[in-house]
Amino acid sequence: MSILSRYQPVTDLEEQSAFEKRIAWYSFFITSAFVVVLWLIKFVEYEYSLDFAGWGIHPREMDGLWGIIFSPLIHGSFGHLAANTIPMFVLMFSLFFFYRKSSALIFVLIYLSTGLLVWLGGREAWHIGASGLIYGLAAFLFLSGVLSSNVRLLTISLVVAFFYGGLFWGIFPIKPEISWESHLWGALSGFALAVLFRKSAPSKPEEQEEEDDEEDGEWMEEEEIK
Repeated sequence: MSILSRYQPVTDLEEQSAFEKRIAWYSFFITSAFVVVLWLIKFVEYEYSLDFAGWGIHPREMDGLWGIIFSPLIHGSFGHLAANTIPMFVLMFSLFFFYRKSSALIFVLIYLSTGLLVWLGGREAWHIGASGLIYGLAAFLFLSGVLSSNVRLLTISLVVAFFYGGLFWGIFPIKPEISWESHLWGALSGFALAVLFRKSAPSKPEEQEEEDDEEDGEWMEEEEIK
């Protein structure tokens, strides 16, 4: 069974539990590695008195195109990075744990589409930080949970709405020093991808049980015929 596969109807509870643990560890490892990279970059910048802001997104400038890749990895201060660390960890872990097979693709699409849209439609300034990616993940998980009607994903949606509901105000130009464009385009990218990948959401447990029952019924009918 592939570690990246979606929920599968497993009759053995021990096998299902072991499978869930493998997925959890995989999700934890990927998420932790990404967060560690963010902190390592900031420590290198601080230790060697460097300024990586020039690797951010500068809208409609060719030099700013590199920022589509590098801007989420760069933060203006340790406080900026610390504020992004917990929501990034929670949301990224949730994506990789629940979406499994398509999680990497969804993550990359949110990552790149947010940066590209900021480059196309942002203000003429350097845009850095992972907040756009956070908004994209939050929007994706929230709408995906609503569309799928999956109890587990709906729970994640409620958690996202409860703990990160304040993110809503970040899409408006309230504070000029904050890249609200990254927040806005990240959220829109997440919503769009939630609709696009709505069929990739984990199937509902009750549907799996019904499938198992149907398979058992077909097997019994075949046995009776024989």
